Order: sequence, then C-alpha cells, then structure tokens
Amino acid sequence: MSDKDLQETQPLPPSGEKLQKVLARIGVGSRRDVEAWISQGRIKVNGKDATLGQRVDLHDAISVDGRLIKREESAETVRRVIMYNKPDGEICTRDDPEGRPTVFDRLPRPKEGRWINIGRLDINTTGLLMFTTDGELANRLMHPSYEMDREYAVRVRGEVDEDMIARLKAGVVLEDGPARFTDIQEAPGGEGFNHWYHCVVMEGRNREVRRLWESQGLVVSRLKRVRFGPVFLNSDLPMGRWREMSQQEVDILAAEVGLTPVAMPTLNHKSKDKLERLQRKSTRPMGRGERVRTLRPAQDAAAAGERPARQPRGGEAERPARQPRGGETERPARQPRGGEGERPARQPRGEAPRKDAGRGRSTVAERPSEMNKRDKPAPKRPGSTRNKPRP
Repeated sequence: MSDKDLQETQPLPPSGEKLQKVLARIGVGSRRDVEAWISQGRIKVNGKDATLGQRVDLHDAISVDGRLIKREESAETVRRVIMYNKPDGEICTRDDPEGRPTVFDRLPRPKEGRWINIGRLDINTTGLLMFTTDGELANRLMHPSYEMDREYAVRVRGEVDEDMIARLKAGVVLEDGPARFTDIQEAPGGEGFNHWYHCVVMEGRNREVRRLWESQGLVVSRLKRVRFGPVFLNSDLPMGRWREMSQQEVDILAAEVGLTPVAMPTLNHKSKDKLERLQRKSTRPMGRGERVRTLRPAQDAAAAGERPARQPRGGEAERPARQPRGGETERPARQPRGGEGERPARQPRGEAPRKDAGRGRSTVAERPSEMNKRDKPAPKRPGSTRNKPRP
C-alpha cells in the first residue's frame, strides 16, 4: 500500500477545541460548570443543543442562556487571581434561594470575564479561597492530577492517640471511597479535650477533612484553610477581605500547573485608581456592623460540642464587639501603626498560633524543585511563610 493510500484510509484528527475548554479559557465558567450547563441544555452551538465533548472552532456560534459569546473573546486569556479570607456563615455559590451571604458579595467586579472560584469551602469553614478569571487555570488547580495540596488548621474535640494519626495517614474508607491525610502535625493551642492540628489533603472532596476526623470518633469544632498549593494565607489579610495577586505571584501559580505566563490587562488611570481604593479598603479589618453572619442554631452547636455564641441584647444575630473565648469566628488582625508587616498580627484567642504569621505580604512560594540546587545553602523561597518543605 502506498503512502498516499495509507493517508486516505487514516481518519482525520478532530478539528477545533472542546467546547468546555474554550468557554473555561475565556472565563465563562469552569469546565465543571460548563459540562453541567451542557447537560442542562443551557448551551447551544449554531442554534442546536451542545453535547459533551463537542469541538468548536472560530466559525461556530456559541450561546449561553441565549446570550451569544463573541468569538473574538476566545482569542485572549485574561488571567487575574484574588485571594479571599472567608468568614464563617458564607456559602460558595453566586445566588442562594435562602438569601444567605455568599463569598461573591464582597468581591470586586472584573471588567472582563467573571470570577471563578478555585475550589470551595463549606459554610462553617473559614480561611483561604481563591478566584480567577481564567477558567483553564481554575480547572488545573482543582484537578487531582496536578496534586495541589490543601493545608488546614483544625481543632478537634476528643482524645487523639498515635494509632488514630497512623490510620488517618495510611488511609480510611469513607462513603465515597478511600481518603487520607498526607501529613498531620500537632500545633500548639487548645485546652482540655480541644487540640489543634495542621493537616494536608491532596483532593478537594466535599467535607473531606471533617469526615476523616469523624471516622475516628472525633468532632471538628473549628476548621480553617491556611494554604492551597504554593499560596499561603498570611495574617495581613483580615477575615472577610480580599487581595489581588501581583503579576509575579500569578505567574508562579500558573507555572505550578504548566501554564505559560499571561500579562495582566492594562488599566486606565480611572480604573487603576478605583482598584487601589478598593484594595486599601480591603486591607482594613471589618467593622462591627460590616459583616453579615448566619449563626448556627444553639442545638447544632451543642451537638458539635461547642458553646453557643452569646447573643447581644435585643435578640439580633450580629456578633458583639467583644469576641467571647472559644467563639466560632476569629477576631480580625489589628494592623500595626506605621504600615504593614512591622510586627506580627495579634493571634486570635482559641486559634493555633502559626510560626509564619506576619512575615510580609507576599503569599506565593516557589516549589523546592525550582530552587537553586548548588552546593551553597538553598535560599529561602520567595514570599514563603513556612520553613518546612511541602509534605
């Protein structure tokens, strides 16, 4: 058979890109979101319902909920990333039928695309959340194949022995399959039956950290995410506030999942000034009347082994000015006079102290594999707030 005949018999490779990848790249939604919308019939290609795995090119007309997506929008990727210190009582959805506050309520509105959350936290979990306008970045950071570890500070109620720690690190079988912690380190703090630990998981399964501890007969009374991959939650980001990452930080984060750098969009003077004002406001601790919280009922708190939060006079659900000991939410870090980073922020009561608190503003660290490997001592990871290597 000649080469010409062989070429004619071989099937041609599929043209175009997968629909969910195209829409994720331009920030319409994450791949998971787009796949769900395709199944719900919300996306059409050339006037017909889209199918999972369908490929499109620049000549195809794509509409989402009846809105036509301009094809030139897919030519460029806008990659912005912000960090958010999630408080207790907020949910990780855009709209809630019950009217509860969401993590999107306080975020700035991007000029291009929209914010896609990188992972989720349940309503009673606090700490680090990240959002991006680049759907491909969000998809890779969440995908298990890239092994982005998540570190949590957790307070458990009950006696913890070495056998429990060994089982949790070796792996236990949960209702949705086996799971384990890749690292568990005891942390100072806590009293009586309350003990603090820092633990690491490699997946983002629903309530995985809580379920792992509960499998050993323990109750998680406090849970806070303090790291996602190379990104650390520093004490200079108060609870309920956000901060946009710099170009260097975003490039390091993108390199972790094999993406090439993308320059941030250039802002005009008016837009830049507005963003700087929002950023300055977001570095201040939240005022008493600023936060909207949804307190759990007293019976739920009692079932979890916690003391119910004290209600202020008048029956309102707003948190009192003075934080009770052992409360569910931590006190916002007080900013030192004379600028940020001069001294560590005051550690909230009842929280496991971290050795890295207050060591500067940068929050993204390069991996040890990218460090200088010469004979001289390895330099500290730029922006790192931890001294020990990744688990």
